[in-house]
Amino acid sequence: MAIPRTREELTDYCLRNLGAPVITINVAQEQLEDRVDEAIQFYQEYHSDAVVKHYRKHTIDETDIENRYISLPENILFLSDILPYTTSSRNMFSIEWRVQMDNMYDLMNPGSSIISYEMYKQFQELLYRKFDPSFAQTTRFSRHKNRVYVDLDWERDVKEGDILVFECYSTINPDEYVSVYNDLFLKRYLTALIKRNWGANTKKFSGMTLPGGVDINGQNIFDEAQQEIREMEEEMASRYEMPPMGFIG
Repeated sequence: MAIPRTREELTDYCLRNLGAPVITINVAQEQLEDRVDEAIQFYQEYHSDAVVKHYRKHTIDETDIENRYISLPENILFLSDILPYTTSSRNMFSIEWRVQMDNMYDLMNPGSSIISYEMYKQFQELLYRKFDPSFAQTTRFSRHKNRVYVDLDWERDVKEGDILVFECYSTINPDEYVSVYNDLFLKRYLTALIKRNWGANTKKFSGMTLPGGVDINGQNIFDEAQQEIREMEEEMASRYEMPPMGFIG
């Protein structure tokens, strides 16, 4: 079995599934390229295997301060959190450090539970986000602009060299991770897209006998592909799509 590793190999695989080269698939090369782009975009938008969570560090420069926003790469889908942008002054003489040590001693005692420690950490995080300026900022992110706006005082609170860390989700580049081209769902979905395009191109010839005595029912091909696409998109929503996550800001 051929394992697609490139766009071209994936396209050829899908055409063979539809009967090529035994059957002529009446789809132009430009249309094939469009369908590949469409299939990859749908896969990246919704399939959990196409999205990866990571932390992106950004060092603020003069341009960021002038713009009052930060530019991000196009492959980032959304942001889920932002880490503090200032260096903490908390140290071993701070209240936080003492409380942390007390909790660690409690955890080492027999019969102690980590539940109370987890509750304390969640409460601590809540207090930081409400009262600590380095935690309190919110963001507004537009993936079509590829910009994230951080709600803080850019003149007072920010200087060149400060670091922002974003918790974000981005799409996997199939040209870099070529196993994407061999994904079972992507192959099936692209085959259905090409099939629908084939049906759309030939359904105007329904009832006509083509050269060589071939009679192609383009409307049936189109309807079958449309049904297959609908079922696969429902399958994506029920089996592969990541849980909805709200934008912060």
